[in-house]
Amino acid sequence: MKPNLLKPLVVFDLETTGLDLVSDRIIQISFIKIYPDWKEERENIFINPERPIPSSVVALTGISDADVADAPTFKQKAKELADKFSGCDFAGFNSNRFDIPMLAEEFLRAGVDFDFSKCRLIDMQNIYHKMERRNLAAAYKFYCGRKMEDDFEAHRADQDTEATWRVLQGQLDMYAPENQSEEDRVLNNDMEELAEFSKMNDFVDFAGRIVWEDMKDQEGKVLLDTTGKVRRHEIFNFGKYKGWDVAEVLRKDPGYYSWMLASDFTYNTKQVLTRIRLREFNNK
Repeated sequence: MKPNLLKPLVVFDLETTGLDLVSDRIIQISFIKIYPDWKEERENIFINPERPIPSSVVALTGISDADVADAPTFKQKAKELADKFSGCDFAGFNSNRFDIPMLAEEFLRAGVDFDFSKCRLIDMQNIYHKMERRNLAAAYKFYCGRKMEDDFEAHRADQDTEATWRVLQGQLDMYAPENQSEEDRVLNNDMEELAEFSKMNDFVDFAGRIVWEDMKDQEGKVLLDTTGKVRRHEIFNFGKYKGWDVAEVLRKDPGYYSWMLASDFTYNTKQVLTRIRLREFNNK
C-alpha cells in the first residue's frame, strides 16, 4: 500500500565518515522524491567530505577516497538540495536519530538554514522496532518476503534507500485496519500519524539537549490550550540547568546562551536555542 501523501515525500539514506554529528561528514546521499501524484525522482550523489575516509568505513561501504575525489562538497550541493527538499516530508531508516540530524548539521555548516521542524519525519526503524524490533535486513524479509542480500548490495545508500521505500509500503499493507484484528497493531495511511508514531523521544533539538515538557499548574494538573491540546514548554536536558525552562534561563542567565554558542554543541542545538531566544525577545 502506498502512503497517502499530503505533500512530496523524500525517502533517503546517508553514508558518512562516521557517527559523530560534529566532526563527521556525508560521503553519499541517495533519495527518492515521491510526489502526491506518485511521480518519482531518484538521485544518488557522492559527496567529497574534504577529509580522508576511515578504512573501517571503506570496508563497510566500499566507498573510497578515490570515489569521492572529484565529487562536489556538501557546501557546493547544499542550496540545490535545499531547493529540492523544500516543502517535503522525510522518511528513512534510523533517520530521526542519525540521518536527519546529520543532514541538518551539514546544511548549517554550509550556511543553509533548512527548517526540519516544518517537516513530518517518518522513521521506518522506529515503526519497525515498535512493531517487530529488528533491523533493516530483517524488516525487508518480514515486510517484503525476500532476503535483502538476494536483491541488493549491502551498505550502499542507493540500495538501502530502495529497500527502505519498499519496507514503508509493506508496513502500510501489513498494519492496514483491514489486515489487523488488534487495534494496537493498526497504522492508518496518514502521514501525520506515521510521523507521530515514528517518534522515540520528545527532543526539541536533534541532539536532545533541549526537550519538551508538559506545562502544569500549581496543583500538578496538565494545562491545555484553547484547542484542548496539552501546553508544552522547552526545558534543558543537561548540565546545571537540567529541568529548567529554557526561556527562563535565558532571561536570568544571558551568559549561558553565549557559553553554549561558543561551546562544542551541534549547530542544530545552537539554532534551536537562538530561535527560542528570538521568540522570547519578540514576545516582550
